[in-house]
Amino acid sequence: MTTYFRYLLRTALATGVLLLSAATLFAAGRSEQTDQRSITLYSGRGESLVAPLIEQFEAASGIQVNVRYGGTAELAVLLQEEGDRSPADLYWGQDAGALGAVASAGLLQELPDELFALLPSLYQSERAEWIATSGRARVLAYAPDLVEGIAFPDSIFDLVDRQYRGLVGWAPTNGSFQSFVTAMRVRYGDSRTQEWVEGMIANEAQIYRNNTAIVEALGAGEVAMGITNNYYLLRFLADDPSFPVRQRFFADGDIGNLVNVASVGVLRNAANRDEAIEFIRFLLDTAAQEYFTEIVYEYPVIDSVVPAGVLESFDRVIEVAPEIDLDDLEDLEGTLNLLRRAGAL
Repeated sequence: MTTYFRYLLRTALATGVLLLSAATLFAAGRSEQTDQRSITLYSGRGESLVAPLIEQFEAASGIQVNVRYGGTAELAVLLQEEGDRSPADLYWGQDAGALGAVASAGLLQELPDELFALLPSLYQSERAEWIATSGRARVLAYAPDLVEGIAFPDSIFDLVDRQYRGLVGWAPTNGSFQSFVTAMRVRYGDSRTQEWVEGMIANEAQIYRNNTAIVEALGAGEVAMGITNNYYLLRFLADDPSFPVRQRFFADGDIGNLVNVASVGVLRNAANRDEAIEFIRFLLDTAAQEYFTEIVYEYPVIDSVVPAGVLESFDRVIEVAPEIDLDDLEDLEGTLNLLRRAGAL
């Protein structure tokens, strides 16, 4: 069992997650046998975000999708527990680290080369066992009225400087932040990463529970800057164009501009492989990619779809993104240990 899975198992048990067998979960749905084609999808993506897409796929393909929604961590543990007995055909997770961990456990199969031909290298897994469905970038959000006279940092490492004391919001317990710290460890090593975390604490970074809370705090004038994902602010601005917060990238190539991806993979023993591949093709088709960018404010992962007008251009995202192998982001347990040692958790 990988270190990532050991972490997930402890998390699931600590939060009282009951790992019901998938046979129980889907027994009711399978009590009436039909000739209709179907797939079983374990989705770590929220129902409110992806249910409309799944319904469109069912209508277009005639394939029924039996969905098991849950947290990315919970479902990864469930897959590990079920092993070869899992009824899942597909696993759709929130981040590359989770898919990498499931792949490392030997639970995914290689996908057809034709699928990867649709994606730029930024969004590809070298192992060919999972594929990105949408992308998002880390950004520095800020309140313009509160940063007058303050120079923007070139690097996320600069946030430990004295001039930013007490001005920055972060969310150390948030999963996307922890994935970012994992990337920092991969790029710069544990020593420098821990030094940065300790520097943020010493510089009185303000703690929030998640990215939404950071953006809310910026709008309320509680902090001047915050490190978050790109799409949170855009959702606020969609509701209120006058919301007093903006966002920007750090200097080109900075680790603070990490691009991560929601991703999907086919289980090694999938009973409905052809239908599962058809579902992935649908997610990479124009209509689905336009949904991700126009409604969810994530980045499309195919070149033929232009990011929503409120997003930075695709070329700009590639330009600013650090060079990180997304397959290397599975060691979340190591990141949590580092955050504990530094006093952030």
